[in-house]
Amino acid sequence: MAAGAGGVAALGQVPFSIVALGLAGLGLAGWLAARSNTSRRAAWIGFCAGTGYFGVTLHWIVQPFLVDAERHGWMAPFGLLFTATGFALFWALAFWLARRIAPGGGWRYALAFGGALAGVETLRSLILTGFPWSLIGYIWSEGAAVQSVAVIGPFGLTLLTGLFAGALAAIGPRWPAIPALIAAAILPPVLLSLVPPAPLPASDAPVIRLVQPNAPQDEKWHPELGAIYFSDALDASAAPGNPDLIIWPETSVPYLLEPGHPVLGLLAGAGRGAPVVVGAQRVEGPLYYNSLLVISPEARVVDTYDKHHLVPFGEYMPLGDLAARFGLRGLAQGQFGYSAGPGPRLVDLGPLGQVLPLICYEAIFPEEVGGAPVRPDWLLQITNDAWFGTFAGPQQHLAIARMRAIEQGLPLARAANTGITAMIDARGRVTASLGLGQTGALDTVLPPALPPTTYARTGDWPALVAILLSLAAALRFRRKTA
Repeated sequence: MAAGAGGVAALGQVPFSIVALGLAGLGLAGWLAARSNTSRRAAWIGFCAGTGYFGVTLHWIVQPFLVDAERHGWMAPFGLLFTATGFALFWALAFWLARRIAPGGGWRYALAFGGALAGVETLRSLILTGFPWSLIGYIWSEGAAVQSVAVIGPFGLTLLTGLFAGALAAIGPRWPAIPALIAAAILPPVLLSLVPPAPLPASDAPVIRLVQPNAPQDEKWHPELGAIYFSDALDASAAPGNPDLIIWPETSVPYLLEPGHPVLGLLAGAGRGAPVVVGAQRVEGPLYYNSLLVISPEARVVDTYDKHHLVPFGEYMPLGDLAARFGLRGLAQGQFGYSAGPGPRLVDLGPLGQVLPLICYEAIFPEEVGGAPVRPDWLLQITNDAWFGTFAGPQQHLAIARMRAIEQGLPLARAANTGITAMIDARGRVTASLGLGQTGALDTVLPPALPPTTYARTGDWPALVAILLSLAAALRFRRKTA
């Protein structure tokens, strides 16, 4: 039942986005733990619920192993199993702690459950390089409640979600839970109409052309097929229109770009006077980088950003030297391991302003997007979501990118290899997009930025303090009633 409750809770996440089911599943799992005889039993319930939740939300994790199914396909079920059960250990800790603090249930249990679950979700997002994907707070991503991350951030929204689920767990399967779930499903769309829209673009706002080559991952690096996709992307870049900037996705150039490479001339020519931002691999001495390069109309590389937060087991192998002895390499690293860049930095695009580049995975880390040296004028994500399949993975990745825009009050331009390419305004609304599996280019106006949000100024500290206060309140009142 706990595993099933976790699976139901996962239906709150994109692409299903059924908030009432997400809350009901979390509440049911919490109620089962509250009724358990021991804290150890509650931990087992939490582990089962977490396995069900992460098994459903992260089912797309098998897709990277199926790109080269002959070599890696056998790893797919183990990848999903170890991912789901590994993250479920965090939930086991949360359920154990909640039951330990508030063994009698009631409203103290609601505080303990919400604080503990939000705490371990935050911990999961930060330790061992972190993986803040499928945070329980993200079940609100398609409704008005998501706008709250501009104030309290993603971990604050996760705490509120945990407290709501804890209240349902404290109520149990009684009638007050029903109107609470109905309200959770109905109120966000109503409240959405009260959220003021982002300001309209100015008449002289820059036009951005986002290119989507739609190259399948198993064909992307094929010598002949890769050249065809590259040629198609050049044609899309050179299509009629007068964009001020052209953006290609992550690793969309199938060549190692170095100064003087003849491909630079092709890219500059396709830009027809506009700078071109491309994702490409580059080499510097013995080191290889997953990079974003700005190509000027004169065919020069005028700025370079190297991805600094690499995907473990994808772009590099932890304990790489030891792993190499056993022939183990990251799925995306080819014959070499990527090296990490120095960290978040801005790229100067001249009259288009200062932009914070985010390469694929980097957009899922809110604290790093807020960790730029100075506030950028807008955000730019290039990604290759062909690794994530054609269902939940790319849609969840887009929802996470929308979160970053709302948190910072900044527009975000997103170029994805196979989709979803999109322009996102400072309220997280998609103003234009190219869907999954489409090939071509999208010309869209860059929306304006909003003033710095509360979250942009304070970061995650208020949410972390609130999580600790929730746990502390449950402990204090436990002692008073003991």
